[in-house]
Amino acid sequence: MSTGASSLPPLAWLRAFEASARHLSFTRAAGELGLTQSAISQHIRNLEAYLGRDLFLRKTRALELTEDGGNYLPIVREAFQILSNGTQAFTGDDRGRTLTLHCNLAFSIYWLAPRLHKLYEAHPWLTLNIVTPIWDPERHATHAALEIRFGRPEDLGANAQKLSDATYFPVCAPDYQDGIFNVTKAKLFDCAGVTGSWGTWLSAGDAALAPGQNINLASTYVIAMQAALNGAGMALTHDILVRDYLEQGTLVAPFQRKLTLNEGYYLLPMAQYAETPAAVAFQDWLFSELSLD
Repeated sequence: MSTGASSLPPLAWLRAFEASARHLSFTRAAGELGLTQSAISQHIRNLEAYLGRDLFLRKTRALELTEDGGNYLPIVREAFQILSNGTQAFTGDDRGRTLTLHCNLAFSIYWLAPRLHKLYEAHPWLTLNIVTPIWDPERHATHAALEIRFGRPEDLGANAQKLSDATYFPVCAPDYQDGIFNVTKAKLFDCAGVTGSWGTWLSAGDAALAPGQNINLASTYVIAMQAALNGAGMALTHDILVRDYLEQGTLVAPFQRKLTLNEGYYLLPMAQYAETPAAVAFQDWLFSELSLD
């Protein structure tokens, strides 16, 4: 019998099996690996046909490993670990100590960056590479272990872990409009493409835009926030982004009304890379730091 690579099932089948066994869900495995549920199912069927054994018991609302599946899983995991360790030794690159993070641009600037010194104090050995993709092609161009995204939970998948609700309200510089704060006479800034808007916020208080008053839209909250910080007008934004500025007094919330969206900031683990020492350390630190806010 050949012992070369030709005697092995394709790596894609093995990755689909390991992820499905870990989650006991083809759907969650698909979300992790960036495939469709049907593609995962097909990979598993191909692997089972190749091995000549059933690896899963498929029930109506559940997935279970068969005895053969349970016996095969540690073999596959050990093989992945040997391959990972060997690659690290060969390249001299200790990827376990380096984390690549895809991060929402506003979250990275207004929450994460001001707290990075705390991360490095807790984990001085960790190297963090932050990528701030706005569009999907940018997101797919780099492989990340973790991702922090803004969105609705139903769009982000079952593995998404909530970091913060999106409670939104207007902010502005303390001396804007000489401190009188008349929203119908203000320059208003907002982020395009989100469910929360000035119209929603105003209507919650039985108010409306003044005749001829327009909304200045930006593609990210960063632009709207910077406009407010520089005294250009009022911006709708989220509490987690402006908490530090409100405490420092560089921004004020001139109105008491706050609304909660069906959106928020979420952490998404990406494939097996989310289990490296750097990824685990970052996740532990992130949730610990958020609990202090």
